[in-house]
Amino acid sequence: MTFEEKTIDSKRIYEGRIINLRKDRVTVLHGTSEREIVEHPGGAVIAALKDDRHMIMVRQYRKAAGRVVLEVPAGKIDPGEDPQDTALRELQEETGYRAGNIRFLTKMYPSVGYSEEVLYLYLCTDLIPGETHFDDNEAIDIEEYSLEELCRMVMTGRIEDGKSQVAVLMVRELLEEGELQECLK
Repeated sequence: MTFEEKTIDSKRIYEGRIINLRKDRVTVLHGTSEREIVEHPGGAVIAALKDDRHMIMVRQYRKAAGRVVLEVPAGKIDPGEDPQDTALRELQEETGYRAGNIRFLTKMYPSVGYSEEVLYLYLCTDLIPGETHFDDNEAIDIEEYSLEELCRMVMTGRIEDGKSQVAVLMVRELLEEGELQECLK
């Protein structure tokens, strides 16, 4: 049986630059309970696909994982910013590429059990190379892999980042279904 929890009260526990944390007291099937919720403004995720079916990836150290991670480009949505504008901005900042075409693919909740964060996934094609504009605190290596190799890396556990797994597998499926022929020359 599905039960919709109702918030009785809410208390902000932490307020940060990127995330906030709050504790909600909620109704549950047999009384009340507490939920700790991460508030995050959301992000845009970019599947940057070149005409030769290679994807642009970024490799960077991620403190939360404690190691270097291979990912698709992505970034936080600024206040009042449209997610598509975020995607185009982050693609250019992190990889130097600009997109001649952009297509919304899906939105997803990466950690629905404790976070409000929503990620918006876009396919960027007709890529035009240019200069990167890294944030002062970013150290990123830009890499390029064939879609086939990326799929193998996802399926063998070499790509562990969830947003990147979704991006790679969605693009592969759309290509196999013939949905992206107009995007590639």
